Amino acid sequence: MAVEPEHAAVNGRNRSPRPPRSHREVADELRSRIKSGQLRAGRRMPTQAELADEFGVERGAVRQALRILQTEQLLVNASKGSPATVADHPERAPAGPEARPQSTMVALAPRITAAFAAPHVEIDALCLTAVSLTLAMGEPLREIHAGRIEPAKVDVRVLLPSRDIDLAFPAPVDDLDDDRPRRHWLAQRNAQVRVLRHSLLALRATHGIDVLVTFRALPFTPPVKLYLLNEAEALFAYYTLTRRGEEIDHEYLEMYDAEGTQSMLFPFGQGAGPRDTTFVEQSHLWFNALWETISSELLFTN
Repeated sequence: MAVEPEHAAVNGRNRSPRPPRSHREVADELRSRIKSGQLRAGRRMPTQAELADEFGVERGAVRQALRILQTEQLLVNASKGSPATVADHPERAPAGPEARPQSTMVALAPRITAAFAAPHVEIDALCLTAVSLTLAMGEPLREIHAGRIEPAKVDVRVLLPSRDIDLAFPAPVDDLDDDRPRRHWLAQRNAQVRVLRHSLLALRATHGIDVLVTFRALPFTPPVKLYLLNEAEALFAYYTLTRRGEEIDHEYLEMYDAEGTQSMLFPFGQGAGPRDTTFVEQSHLWFNALWETISSELLFTN
């Protein structure tokens, strides 16, 4: 039987009580066991109940830790009902969550799903259209409907550019008076906001989850995107502009734009070191300052 952490002995002496481990501490310990070969490739992990008992944490913390390790390619099938399995060749995987940034399309959904394992989910996002965020929300919503995660409360805040500004991008290459890129962006922004809001608020009726989804408008075009998860993690990416063509209103148009789903996300974790902790804290301060000062009500009309 696993020994409760507060009663475990070191050199024959009882340790003083310690606060429960965070999901990151659980992930760090399991990562170390996998990298050292203590947990071998192809081997099934202990059950979530066994890991929760060993580490003295709630199962939600275990689920978050397992999803982090799956994002790092150390585990497979971490979101299934049966225990996860150690991936083949785990020694080739990155050393930790900060080792290899991944595109938003690849990295965001698993990290948001891990955040949804907490009883109170808090997600803040600053982005251009919310396309990536809406797509990433699909995975935790499926997990909720499958009964594998059960948050009690979900708070989501999103900052997006205002409809009333002159966008820096997307912008036409030649005719600066051509309004089609802006109209195309606005239609996409409004559509994503409606889908995101509807899919999250539906959790009230289907699962009795306390959900609050709020959007506000920025008076500028953000050159970066930022996702803040449960006050524990910040995911940061640059919008890198390229020249590309697209058919809008049945006419081909050359414009400067950024493919947000392909932007590389850099993760920073609270408690992962002084640099990461400071970045997470300052990112929250920056987001809250924008939210409480120069942002305004988000309007949906064109």
